[in-house]
Amino acid sequence: MLIAILLVLIYLAFISMGLPDSLLGSSWPAIYRQLEIPVAYAGVLSMIISVGTILSSFFSDRLIRRMGTGILTAVSVCITAVALLGFSFSGCFWKLCLWAVPLGLGAGSVDAALNNFVALHYKAKHMNWLHCFWGIGATAGPVILSFWLARGESWCMGYRAVGSVQLVLGILLLFSLPLWKKAEDEWSEEETLETTEGLECSVQEQRKEELHLRIIFSLPGVKAVLVAFFCYYAVEMTIGLWSSSYLVLCRGVSPAAAASLVSLYYVGITLGRLMAGFLSDRFSEKWMIRLGQVILAAGVLFAAFAEKELLLQVAFLVMGAGCAPIYPGLLHETPRNFGKRYCQTIMGIQMSAAYVGTTCMPPLFGILAGRSGYRIFPFYVAGLLCLMVLMIEKVNQSVAAQGNEN
Repeated sequence: MLIAILLVLIYLAFISMGLPDSLLGSSWPAIYRQLEIPVAYAGVLSMIISVGTILSSFFSDRLIRRMGTGILTAVSVCITAVALLGFSFSGCFWKLCLWAVPLGLGAGSVDAALNNFVALHYKAKHMNWLHCFWGIGATAGPVILSFWLARGESWCMGYRAVGSVQLVLGILLLFSLPLWKKAEDEWSEEETLETTEGLECSVQEQRKEELHLRIIFSLPGVKAVLVAFFCYYAVEMTIGLWSSSYLVLCRGVSPAAAASLVSLYYVGITLGRLMAGFLSDRFSEKWMIRLGQVILAAGVLFAAFAEKELLLQVAFLVMGAGCAPIYPGLLHETPRNFGKRYCQTIMGIQMSAAYVGTTCMPPLFGILAGRSGYRIFPFYVAGLLCLMVLMIEKVNQSVAAQGNEN
């Protein structure tokens, strides 16, 4: 019963994580027009958020051991709520940059903590459904924003509404802290860790070895998986951040309609992960990841050449469905690919690599698009997708060579 209640709380936490992730890209056409700033400044905000996220995810292992997963989750959600409310009262660009700092810091460590928690203690279907709930939050963000924009209100009202919802979820998580403490105490007593020679080692010894990054980077497949995470998040966040601008500037879509179209991308992610949860009992995660890559490629190709708005809706829905099984599958494979012994540390580094992709690649697209036009959007995404496919297959080969194949 405790496990089920805790899983519900984790799902709620991931809804709160998804809410702000899609807001910036969806609201940017309205923001840069109101503030009279260059379109490419979205890349600056994205970079600030990502740097904060990288730092907090990289040190997530230490934060979890000091605070516990429950406290870290509740505090992080409350921090992002305050940051979103700060965004809603910002009337100039430098204030947006200021509030982007806590928005990024609040996201990274909780992402790594909850992903590792579910990867260790729950099944593959729960990981897919976990990120399905992230998709619910990410879908709701543009929908809430579009609601206010369609009523003739400012983008600030959308941020204010999302920040208020986030604050309520944060308070709920604060009241649930006794449940987290009880569950973590039970699991820490039952958990045993094994060395690569098959011998048991203490939790203290395991924690010490987790800090030796040279050991982590020497494991077969680690470097390739970090590049894969880099590319995946670069793809997902580039689509989320720049789709609205691409649709408005290149396809003549209104800002409100563009926000609705981007929400279909997150609908595709949400529904795709819901379906992937059911399929995970019948198909291996490796094949689910490969299927997602094929579907994503089809969606990107469709987005490049579709002309009518209805076809664009299909393209964004398909791209979301393609993204759906990739990220949860890679995360849940972490203990199997590299062992439970280094799982928490590798999970944090993977999150850092993913957020480096978020930091570098969407702003890079903004620079390139400013010079050559926003029509390069689908081709830019396609290039990142190709590199991701190559790296994931390299990881699979490395793990198979070590005899750790599922």
